[in-house]
Amino acid sequence: MALKLLPLLSFAVLANAHMAAFHKAMYCFNGTTAGQVNYNNNDPVSPLWMLTTSDWWFHHTNKCDEFPPAEGDFLELPVGESFTVEIADNRGVTSLSFDGQYATAWGDGENHPDDYSISNLDGAPLTSSGCIGSPNMHTQNQSMAAGTAFAISYDQSDISKVTMENLAVFTVRYNTPWQRVTSYDVPKDMPACPADGCTCAWVWIPDGCGEPNIYMQGFKCMVTGATSTTPIATAKAPVWCEEDQSTCTQGAKQILIWNQAEGNNIAVSGNDQSGHSKSPAYNSKCGFSDGEASIRWLQLGRRA
Repeated sequence: MALKLLPLLSFAVLANAHMAAFHKAMYCFNGTTAGQVNYNNNDPVSPLWMLTTSDWWFHHTNKCDEFPPAEGDFLELPVGESFTVEIADNRGVTSLSFDGQYATAWGDGENHPDDYSISNLDGAPLTSSGCIGSPNMHTQNQSMAAGTAFAISYDQSDISKVTMENLAVFTVRYNTPWQRVTSYDVPKDMPACPADGCTCAWVWIPDGCGEPNIYMQGFKCMVTGATSTTPIATAKAPVWCEEDQSTCTQGAKQILIWNQAEGNNIAVSGNDQSGHSKSPAYNSKCGFSDGEASIRWLQLGRRA
């Protein structure tokens, strides 16, 4: 009985909660208290803002990176197909806790209209910045959701040895975060991981609707069904290129780091073409395409 009540008590204070991608292969899946399983875990959802590199990197700010998934648990990446994660504000509202009894189509465990927006809230809260308040997706509607992405490092299965240069974005999903169950595409020519797996990262930068922060969390991942042996190139920093796509970074791209105390790899000023303040994102404004990255681009300029 206590387990059934625990989520309801927690959800009462989640009005300002943010989002993370939940899967058993994520770091701090069970929370950040050693020896305890937190079925209401929301440790990975906190945003990253004006932190040192050592703190924003793989969400070290609350030691999330120090709690790896269980041995043998991998986020499987089937080449030429797709994989699924659950984007939510708390593990308790996913299928990964309480036998999924508190999970709905949305990442807050509530029911919302199919055309959910600030003009059709159906009783849900509005934030002080005039955006959807629950779940806190930093958007006014689906079309304005900035986009999320996954990146992969083949060089190191040890998360502490992953670098910006060997962590390359390989798949993007436009107009997310949105509903809880979210799928991402895998390039058909992705090479295999080492026997002990690769390290992946889920990343997101909201476009307005509050503090201009970033999100980053780690996973143990494994490419399956691979036949290619061509490595991915060294990742390079993306640039703002909304006005001229020919100026976008070509080849493998790094994740976007913005508004941190150190380690930023992009700077913007002024307004975008819609008239809003520029905000780097995993969409065409910074040269990211929806779906899997072209393996040709991921291998462009690869290491000898």
